[in-house]
Amino acid sequence: MSSRFPALMLAGLTGLAASCLSSPAQARWGWKQEAPAASSMPATCNNQDFLNKQQDYENGGAKGDTPVHICGTVRAVSAKARHTRSGWHGYFYVTVAPNISIRIVTNLDEMHTPSWPWVNKGDQVEVVGRYYYDSYRKQGIDWTHRGTGKSWPIPGSVTVNGTKYD
Repeated sequence: MSSRFPALMLAGLTGLAASCLSSPAQARWGWKQEAPAASSMPATCNNQDFLNKQQDYENGGAKGDTPVHICGTVRAVSAKARHTRSGWHGYFYVTVAPNISIRIVTNLDEMHTPSWPWVNKGDQVEVVGRYYYDSYRKQGIDWTHRGTGKSWPIPGSVTVNGTKYD
């Protein structure tokens, strides 16, 4: 968390209330947003919907956590899991369109999976989760596990070559 404070101060966001930073789901750059209704999750893989949302954010549209359902080919995998304030996480990138990939964050403490890495370059995946956009270089899809909470009511999952992990 402390590594984010210099970026927050540089962005002129020094007046954040402590309550904004108390929840990991809301800590990301300090905005609060009502969680979307579960019905707002695309029922099937929809990369174009994701790309439209991504483009809107990059063009200055309103930013907030958004439900997405994407599919594609694994482009790269982080060989080692990393420990964060919310547990152990595995990371990989999925190609969703020619020359466009997105980072996928998997909470290994919450998901029922084999040992990391349980996804490999070239695997076909389908990801249901929460798209976040902090900046052009800080965006991805997280909340890819079955759990829900006050700040995110939609269960997520990752399907790899037909095997679903949640």
